Amino acid sequence: LNKPTGYECSQRPRHHPSVYNLLPVPLRQREVQAVGRLDHDTTGLLLLTDDGQFIHQMSSPKRKVPKVYLATTKHPVDQAQVDALLAGVLLNDEPEPIRAAACEIAGECLLRLTVTEGKYHQVKRMVAAAGNHVAALHREAMGGLILPDTLPEGGWRYLTPADFAALGWAAT
Repeated sequence: LNKPTGYECSQRPRHHPSVYNLLPVPLRQREVQAVGRLDHDTTGLLLLTDDGQFIHQMSSPKRKVPKVYLATTKHPVDQAQVDALLAGVLLNDEPEPIRAAACEIAGECLLRLTVTEGKYHQVKRMVAAAGNHVAALHREAMGGLILPDTLPEGGWRYLTPADFAALGWAAT
C-alpha cells in the first residue's frame, strides 16, 4: 500500500480513517494486518498481510530489516546532523544511543535515513535529537523492496515473487 497522509494503521482508529478502508472488502474480511505501523502523518510503503510469520519476520528487531525514509526537515540539513545520526543519538526513553544504519543529505531540507528498528516515532525523535525537526516523513523502502513510482497514493497491489525476493522471503 502507498499510504497517504491522514490515515491510521489501526483496525480501530481514534482520530483519522483507517488504512484498511483503502482496501477492498475481501481483503478487510481476511483481517490483514500492517507489518509495522506508520504514523497518521507519515506516507509511503506499508506492507499488509494475513501471514503472522511474515509479520513477525519483517518486524522482528533481530532481523534488522532496513527501512528507508525520506524526511523533509524544518531547517536545512547539515553534515553535523548526518554525523550525529550515524554515530548515534540518545532518545529520552532509551538507555543506549540509537544509530541510523545509513544517512545522507538528499536536499537542503531533505534527509534520507535508514533504520533497522521500529521504535515509536523513531525517525522523528532521532532527527530531533540531532537538532532538527521532521516536517514530513515518507517511507521509500523496506528491505530491498522499493515503493514503485507507479503506485498512486492510497493505491495497493499484491506483492510479486520478485517483491518477496527483495524482502528476503520465499513466497509460498
